[in-house]
Amino acid sequence: MMESLVLYGLLGIVAGLLAGLLSRRFLQIFFVVFLTYVAVQMLRGSRPCASRELPGAWGMGAAGGVIGLTSSLVGIGGGTLSVPFLVWHNVEMHRAIGTSAAIGFPIAVAGCCGYLINGLGATGLPPHCLGYLYLPALFPLVVCSMLTAPLGARIAHRLPVSRLKSAFAVLLICVGIKMLWDVL
Repeated sequence: MMESLVLYGLLGIVAGLLAGLLSRRFLQIFFVVFLTYVAVQMLRGSRPCASRELPGAWGMGAAGGVIGLTSSLVGIGGGTLSVPFLVWHNVEMHRAIGTSAAIGFPIAVAGCCGYLINGLGATGLPPHCLGYLYLPALFPLVVCSMLTAPLGARIAHRLPVSRLKSAFAVLLICVGIKMLWDVL
């Protein structure tokens, strides 16, 4: 079923194309509200119904589409959305983080393709852009992510679930504050 998340997560290409049509301000406000909601739920320790399970292939596909589309629209990794989705469906936190790391790569590649295609021929971009991708930032980000991912995985598996959820919620709040600051 996780492959459904990946396949539909490739809708990130569409998101890259849509991002050119939507205002940055709208996207930031939408995402700040969403992040705040998810962070508050995690900090409150809200628990899903014990019988809640992952949806079938169509439900996973729809969730993957929403995660891929939203992640690409607001320029974040899919983990920000996929971890809360999986945890809400009673997937153990450590497994949700591992799954998120695995599906994050195809979502990121799809989003990059969308921004590349959408930005081809755009005017007023700084030098060294390929579409809307700023290559001097892209390559160091990719390299640093690849080098630090194993460290993050080791730390995540050593932390108790409650501390991991709290740390993730704080991260969401920080991202939300940064986006809200940019809007104001």
